[in-house]
Amino acid sequence: MRHPALKVNSSMPFNAEPPAELLMESFTTPNKLFFVRNHLPVPESKLKQHTVTTTVQCAGDRRAEMSAVKPVNGLSWDTTAISTANWTGVLLSDVLASISSGQRFAKWTHVHFEGLDADIEGNCYGASIPISTALDPRKDVLLAFEMNGETIPRDHRYPLRVIVPGTVGARNVKFLHRIVLSSEESPSFWQQRDYKGFPPNVDYSHDNFWKYADSSILTVKGYAWSGGGRNIIRVDVSTDGGKTSTPAELHESGKRQTYNRAWAWTPWEIDVKIPLGTTKLDIVCKAVDASYNVQPDTIAPIWNMRGILNNAWHRIHVLVAESDEDNGDEDESCA
Repeated sequence: MRHPALKVNSSMPFNAEPPAELLMESFTTPNKLFFVRNHLPVPESKLKQHTVTTTVQCAGDRRAEMSAVKPVNGLSWDTTAISTANWTGVLLSDVLASISSGQRFAKWTHVHFEGLDADIEGNCYGASIPISTALDPRKDVLLAFEMNGETIPRDHRYPLRVIVPGTVGARNVKFLHRIVLSSEESPSFWQQRDYKGFPPNVDYSHDNFWKYADSSILTVKGYAWSGGGRNIIRVDVSTDGGKTSTPAELHESGKRQTYNRAWAWTPWEIDVKIPLGTTKLDIVCKAVDASYNVQPDTIAPIWNMRGILNNAWHRIHVLVAESDEDNGDEDESCA
């Protein structure tokens, strides 16, 4: 917005000067009163600016409460590692569209963001989001340069910040300097080994807790479905009633569904061991969707007289019979 007091000498190209009585009101001239000299028309921005009001929350918000139950790893955040602001910038979808048509992006599945902040070994902070989110203008993913109407403070962005509404703060990368299209998630430590969700029984004493466990003997299969288009990101299977659990392998047919357009179920499968001497198994399966919604462990809290909307943990009780050879292989379905 140009200052109304400017004396316009030419509208195209725009040339103007401030009134003499305002020019010397301060030693430095305010931006809006600085004289304007253009030899050609002022270029118009290719990309429209957008302002999005969104809440950004640290994944560790309320971690102190979890630590009170059992020690966890990370800063002891209380209840206020969360804030809301008006963010202004350009839509990432517009930036990508200005580069090429959507067809060019068909072979990519993820968008990586790399920051200027780095550790002592030179590893930059990084994260990624599904490319379907980046390309969808309805997701409001911004490359932001303003916060609440002002240039974003150094602690929160310099020179740009990615704003991914509805997504954990760890994916809203600050100090942005590089964007990469890829067929894989960001290899960044913070994407692969720091901000992941785990079942309650997993702790740092597990050597392989970052990947699926290999096991055998009993094959358990099933399906998971959240509704609302939310993708299934994990299915935990337990053979001891939910005390401990192991992530199942999600079938590709379910995993390759478009982010937030997962209208179909996600089949899953896992092989689990039956320890010698086991006489019965209490198999439980429970799913987690892309919004980290989880299922209630029992039916009691969701019981209703029509018997609908049951999404409690599914349980199957299995009696293990000894054979003349060995325990043998059995198949069970858990849905």
